[in-house]
Amino acid sequence: MIVVSNVEKKFDKQRALKNISVTFEQGKTTAIIGSSGSGKTTLLRCLNLLEMPDSGTITLADHRLDFSSQKKVTAEEIVRFRRKTGMVFQSFNLFPHLSALDNVTEGMVTVKKQTKAEAHLIARELLVKVGLSDKEKMFPHQLSGGQQQRVAIARAMALNPEVLLFDEPTSALDPELVGEVLAVIKDLAVAGMTMIIVTHEMRFAEEVADHILFFDQGEILDQGSAEHIFHQSTQARLQQFLNKLTH
Repeated sequence: MIVVSNVEKKFDKQRALKNISVTFEQGKTTAIIGSSGSGKTTLLRCLNLLEMPDSGTITLADHRLDFSSQKKVTAEEIVRFRRKTGMVFQSFNLFPHLSALDNVTEGMVTVKKQTKAEAHLIARELLVKVGLSDKEKMFPHQLSGGQQQRVAIARAMALNPEVLLFDEPTSALDPELVGEVLAVIKDLAVAGMTMIIVTHEMRFAEEVADHILFFDQGEILDQGSAEHIFHQSTQARLQQFLNKLTH
C-alpha cells in the first residue's frame, strides 16, 4: 500500500501538484486520467522519486519519507525506496546493446547481486509471462514497439517490486500494437499486482482499474470506481474531459 499525504510539487512558480492526499491499496489497480499537463505523470514520478516532492509524505509499506522536514532525503533512502517500485516508461528505455533476456537480467545482477544463472532463470520465466519466450536473444531494434514495451514490463517486474508504475505505457505505440501491451497489464491485474497507471486509454481504464483518479491542474477533482467515474459522476470538469474524448 502507498499512502500519499499533502504532497506538493512546484516547477519554478507553477504548482504541479497541490496538496495531494491519496491511498493506493495493495493488490489493486489504480488508473490516473486527465488532460496533458494536469499533474498525472508528476505524481507518478514523485512516487518513484524521479521528482522530489517539495512537501508532504509518501509511505510505501513500512518505509515513510517526509519531505516537509528540514532533513534532506538521503541517497540511500532513495535507492531503498526505488527498490520497492518498478517503473515502465512511455519510451521503453531499453539498453540497445543488450538482448531482451539481458535487458531483463541487468537489474537483478547489478542491483540485487544475483548470479547470471539465477537472473537468467527468473528472466526467462518473466519473458514467458509477457509472451516473449521466443524473443530472448533479440535486440531492441529487432523487436516491434509492443514487444519492446513488454520487455520493459518484464524488466520492471524482475526486481520483484511491491508496486508497478506505468507512465502512459501505450502512447508511443502504433494502434495495432496497443492491445498486446494492455493484455499483459490486464493479466497482472488479475494476478493481484499492485499497479498505478497513467493512461489516455479510457476503455482500458474502465475495464481494468479498481479505482480511478481524475486529475486537473495539479489536483484530484474526482475519484472512485470505474462505474462512478464514467457513468455516475456529475463533476463538471470530468464530464467536459470525457465528452471531448468521446467526440
